[in-house]
Amino acid sequence: MYLPVLIKDEKGQSLAEYGLLLALIAVVVVGTIAALGGEIADAFSAIVAELGGAQAP
Repeated sequence: MYLPVLIKDEKGQSLAEYGLLLALIAVVVVGTIAALGGEIADAFSAIVAELGGAQAP
């Protein structure tokens, strides 16, 4: 008798959907960082090299 009520109850459904969406976003962010990690490191290295000769105020 409790199973039909449980099937119609959608309170936990939203939480599960938000959890799946958060997991998908995390996978995309990690994949992007992994793919662009070398280029980002090179960009920061170039910035540090340019600022290396700058005088502090």
